[in-house]
Amino acid sequence: MRNGKRCVFDPIRHKYVALTPEEWVRQHFVNFLTERKGYPASLLGNEISLSLNGTTKRCDTILFSRTASPQMIIEYKAPHIKITQNVFSQISRYNMALHVDYLVVSNGLTHYCCRMDYERRTYAFLPDIPAYKDL
Repeated sequence: MRNGKRCVFDPIRHKYVALTPEEWVRQHFVNFLTERKGYPASLLGNEISLSLNGTTKRCDTILFSRTASPQMIIEYKAPHIKITQNVFSQISRYNMALHVDYLVVSNGLTHYCCRMDYERRTYAFLPDIPAYKDL
């Protein structure tokens, strides 16, 4: 507890943050990626700012490649929020600036992962979140 608010330690940001429903999803999903899918925690960044059309936006989580280029954007919603086209539109706007290979959205209960195909100007939904070694 800090200032009357429940907090959780974020090992990616190395600090305590307010435990909101969205943060609950983020912490569990990052743990899933690192513990089950083999993603290196050192390549993940939470709450990464980017400039888009003259405004500052924040990506919930970005996976960076070993050469420090963005490889995956992950957008979280609270468990009671349905994953809709608006969520995909939001993450797609972020991708206009980052041009990543993968887009992931999750509300902690439902997860979607798309692999981008820039050559064909399309994307494909994957049946599962890929393991890090398969990216």
